[in-house]
Parts: sequence; C-alpha cells; structure tokens
Amino acid sequence: MPGLYLIAILLSAAGVAALDARFRLAFWHRPGRAALAVLAGTALLLAWDIAGIAAGVFVKGDSPLLLGIDLAPHLPLEEPFFLAFLCQLALTVWAAAERRGTRRRERMP
Repeated sequence: MPGLYLIAILLSAAGVAALDARFRLAFWHRPGRAALAVLAGTALLLAWDIAGIAAGVFVKGDSPLLLGIDLAPHLPLEEPFFLAFLCQLALTVWAAAERRGTRRRERMP
C-alpha cells in the first residue's frame, strides 16, 4: 500500500508529540528551542544523506510502502519526515532523561 510508511512516521510522531505535551518535555516546554533543534538536526542529517547519495553509499530500495515521489535521485519524499521524526524522538527522550536525572539529584541527601 503506497504511503503506508509515511503514515507510520506521522502516527509515530503524533504519539511522541502526545507524550511531549503530556509531560511538557521539549516542544511544550520550550517550543522555539525545540523547533530549532529539530530543524537543525533534520538539515544536518539531510545533508549527510545527500553526501552519501552523491558518494554512491546510500541508495533507495524498492518498497511498495513508499509513495514513489522522489525529491532527488535516491531521496524519497518520506526521508525528511523520517529524519525530523528521528530528531523529535531524540530530543523528547533527552528531555525526559534530563528531567528524571534532575529529580533524582533533588532527592539525594
């Protein structure tokens, strides 16, 4: 089913966003900083992908789950969405771990 991969990425991002909102971890704690971190991380990883594609290291596989729209050769439309999700997830997990560490340090005598 074309588009299933993109739908999975978006649903996963929505789940992480719901946890983020519930516990005010990243985007709901400091939205400007979070957005900048995700955009910068996505841009860096996309540049890395483009360099890998140019070097012949990265190639797009054939999958019926992709929409079939390429932004460039071997760069499917889903890739920037995946990279943004990866950055969002990493930022949210980092914020959760940082909060847990802070709470543990506050409890220590």
